[in-house]
Amino acid sequence: MNDQAKNKRQQELKLFNRKLLEISGVSNVESFDNEEFLLDTDFGFLAIKGQNLHIKHLNLEQGLVAIEGLVHSLAYLDGQGAGTKTKGLFGKLFK
Repeated sequence: MNDQAKNKRQQELKLFNRKLLEISGVSNVESFDNEEFLLDTDFGFLAIKGQNLHIKHLNLEQGLVAIEGLVHSLAYLDGQGAGTKTKGLFGKLFK
């Protein structure tokens, strides 16, 4: 893979019937329970809320996560563009 392709970041979110969510570009799972996931992605922190949520597939080397359960909402917490991570997790959560 050439250097230009490595620098092109991309993220895909695929939601199937609100019951299966597949996400690429994930660098870490910060926290999770059956009602909420907090993921650190290439484009900022992503909060996923729902019911009976659980991890179906996790591969952080490839940046892939699949979550099953009833998805209610998806929200980026920092509201900034790609890769802008100047504050820590608590700084973003407690503005």
